[in-house]
Amino acid sequence: MNRKDIKTKLKQIEQIPIFVYLLKWLLITTIIGILVGSVTAFFLITLDWVTNYRENNVWIIALLPLGGLVIGLMYYYWGKDVMKGNNLLIEEFHNPKQVIPLKMAPLVYLGTMITHLLGGSVGREGTAVQMGGAIADQFSHLFKFKPFERKILIVVGISAGFSSVFGTPLAAAIFALEVLILGRMRYEAIVPSFFAAFIAHYACLAWSVSHTHYSIPEVPEMTPVFFLYAVFAGILFGLMALLFSTSTHFFTSLFRKIKYAPWRPFLGGIAIALFVWSIGNTKYIGLGIPTIVASFTESQNSYDFAIKILLTAFTIGAGFKGGEVTPLFFVGATLGNMLVWFIPLPMALLAGMGFVAVFSGATNTPLACTLMGIELFGAQSGLYIGIACVVAYMFSGHKGIYSSQQVGSAKHPIFKHLESNKNNNSV
Repeated sequence: MNRKDIKTKLKQIEQIPIFVYLLKWLLITTIIGILVGSVTAFFLITLDWVTNYRENNVWIIALLPLGGLVIGLMYYYWGKDVMKGNNLLIEEFHNPKQVIPLKMAPLVYLGTMITHLLGGSVGREGTAVQMGGAIADQFSHLFKFKPFERKILIVVGISAGFSSVFGTPLAAAIFALEVLILGRMRYEAIVPSFFAAFIAHYACLAWSVSHTHYSIPEVPEMTPVFFLYAVFAGILFGLMALLFSTSTHFFTSLFRKIKYAPWRPFLGGIAIALFVWSIGNTKYIGLGIPTIVASFTESQNSYDFAIKILLTAFTIGAGFKGGEVTPLFFVGATLGNMLVWFIPLPMALLAGMGFVAVFSGATNTPLACTLMGIELFGAQSGLYIGIACVVAYMFSGHKGIYSSQQVGSAKHPIFKHLESNKNNNSV
């Protein structure tokens, strides 16, 4: 055997571990993807049911304080170790200690159902991501995974949950890699993350679950003037993301002053129920999808985004369960809708830019949000979406809605002191 044949043989041998790696994670992510996609499908179906029931029986919002008390008692007596929600997943990624308890899934599901049924202003991604993370991490028991493999499982769970709840597998795969450390991508887990996102997405669709469709019919050709308008819009979206995150942290700290935790959502529920009664409509509670959809075609109130920020931050701060992302969509879409008064771009385009850009700023995930915009609205709007997302990311500060997110790379050299001293270069 000559030297050339020997080199060829060695290269072939080197590829064997790669094939083993692919097969291993394809098998694991297939199981996790099917499980998480199916659980998310059930979650979305029941979420639609409770939302429709609430809208047809508005009187039930009066029970929100009691529902808050039930949620508070549930987590106080049975869920203290999973109370951190998405932040627990991020903390376990950075510092693996113990497998995430499976009870996180049913607890956050029940808490979210009660919150939506009785009129809280929350989203749904937090529930899907937490269920996905809890389900995925159980495989650590089955396969005796090492710490770095457990980290990959957490990424897989986040990716599968996000993908199935929104129907955006490309964005979900990148979101799971991007959200853990600000300014750093987790390429070591890129293959499992993509596998899980696509499998969970199609597993959810197999249960005949449909996702909301949006349309941006008119996208003008990019010019220097429109570029500057897109940058200006991105700055405003980033500042709104900063306001949302700051408000959420403020109300969370405020309610923590109440020593007995179950009283927090009880008292918060009283305030929310009174607010809904005082305004006489349910526009600002729940997911707010009808308003989001309408923002692409009809003028909305100039103050809609501000009320949604206040009500969602208050609801989450009080201890109700759900998520922040769909309310962020509401904030961004209605703000973009309002900007048509000042920015000569189509209403649907501005609403779509805000839809993903405020989300980008609040979660510090500009690449994932750009992909989400392309998946939801089409590639023709991608340039405007991308500009809005990256500019919003730059202007939203370093503390997003996930307090456990570490700063791996500062957004600007003047903030280098914020970077984590830990070595984040490896999973």
